[in-house]
Amino acid sequence: MTSSRRKFLKGFTLTSACLLTGGFEVLTAEDILSAKEKVVLRFAVGSDAHYGQPNTEFNKTLRDFVLNVNNFHKGSKLDACVVNGDLIHDKKELLTEVKQNLDKLSMPYYVTQGNHDHVTPEYWKDTWTVAMDYDAIVKGNVFLMMTTSNEKGESLSPDLIWMKKKLDEHKQKNVFLFLHIAQQKWTSGSISNPAYAELIKNYPNVKGVFHGHDHDQDGVKMLGTIPHLFDSHIGGNWGTDYKGYRIVELMKDNSVRTYIMNPVKEINTATY
Repeated sequence: MTSSRRKFLKGFTLTSACLLTGGFEVLTAEDILSAKEKVVLRFAVGSDAHYGQPNTEFNKTLRDFVLNVNNFHKGSKLDACVVNGDLIHDKKELLTEVKQNLDKLSMPYYVTQGNHDHVTPEYWKDTWTVAMDYDAIVKGNVFLMMTTSNEKGESLSPDLIWMKKKLDEHKQKNVFLFLHIAQQKWTSGSISNPAYAELIKNYPNVKGVFHGHDHDQDGVKMLGTIPHLFDSHIGGNWGTDYKGYRIVELMKDNSVRTYIMNPVKEINTATY
């Protein structure tokens, strides 16, 4: 117990957790250890690999992402990993290479289509064996994976009819929703979708909505009571000055702790 406690504290880089309300909760060493033991679900979210983008080290950045997530998993077990869109940079023939790389992840993983994933629904399913919109149950919690684009690369609304059907079906469970493109005009890359906002507010069991696309965003924006979270980027030629991913931890009391890995240092810790 002493050895594992020391190992955990050594890997913890922050001494306080930033609350979404704007305050700070100071964590003692015992608090940190206790929080680790209270995690009932932990997953990683990365986006925007842009595999194949000219004049970028796309091979290296995707391999680094897989390596960093697997190394994190060795110290703090991950139940899943999500790669939330823009897996490739326009060239559909590279999607198989992306899958070969992601298959090296040590935990189950899920993917969504982004605006640079220029493939048909049939091509997508042939590669991933799932439709572009699908749900998955992870330790009793629901992951809804949805496309916000198409073969042309347009920025679109998710299929709100399908979304409502699934949200109604899973109304008694925690839901985590993954949409590459944000549906509120928060950023230069997001779109305005009042119908989405009107729908999502009726489902307080949605514990978080996760976006990629905006490589320079690594924070949290609120839509009513539902947090919408960005996770920087794992590839591409612009964005934050680091290539990172987000960790999400669901606690026994049903609260959520989340932070960005930068890519091996914890930053932007928030709880809600």
